Amino acid sequence: MIAWFSDPAHWTGTDGVFALVIQHLIYSGVALFFSCLIGLPIGLYVGHTGRGVVVIAGLANALRALPSLGLIVLLVIIFGPVFASDMAFIVPSIIVLVLLAVPPIMSATYAGVAAVDPAAVDAARGMGKRPLDILFDVELPCALPLIFSGLRSATLQIISTATIAAYVSLGGLGRLIIDGRAQNDYYQMAAGAVLVGALALMVDLVIGIISRLTVSPGLTRRA
Repeated sequence: MIAWFSDPAHWTGTDGVFALVIQHLIYSGVALFFSCLIGLPIGLYVGHTGRGVVVIAGLANALRALPSLGLIVLLVIIFGPVFASDMAFIVPSIIVLVLLAVPPIMSATYAGVAAVDPAAVDAARGMGKRPLDILFDVELPCALPLIFSGLRSATLQIISTATIAAYVSLGGLGRLIIDGRAQNDYYQMAAGAVLVGALALMVDLVIGIISRLTVSPGLTRRA
């Protein structure tokens, strides 16, 4: 495997590692954006109002149980006649990744808001703050540690599962694994797995740094 990594031909060109990493990050970033767009508002609403707790718990469990590979094949069959370009493969891939990432973001956001100290909420209410002000000025900042935890979990799942995009002839680091399997090149498959793991750890480290800079030290018991 070291010989594979040391070969310059594997790092350059349209099928090189750098190009595949960029494609992988694009797929993952788009999926994470839409996952936050869906999961965060639902989690904030349920955590703030206490309504729909059973619904989102059931929904989260149902989404986690979906078979990613089977679902992407089904969606490609559905969207194939609709799009005449690579969008017939990109849209299903993004949908599968979003469905995978919404549950941890939604659940963590709900749990974070619901766990806010009621005394802080009562104090804000006593100061005359409106419900939305309480949500964004009190509950959301206090819930950030758990929200970032859910975000990190979702990001790791997206990056690791984005390899399935290669199964429907798209790019990303999954290309190394799928092509390596077709060519019986196990060194390439191992290299692809190592690169996916390394990319996930690097992105997780970045999110961790952002979390450390964003979350109040008092909420994480830092000095």
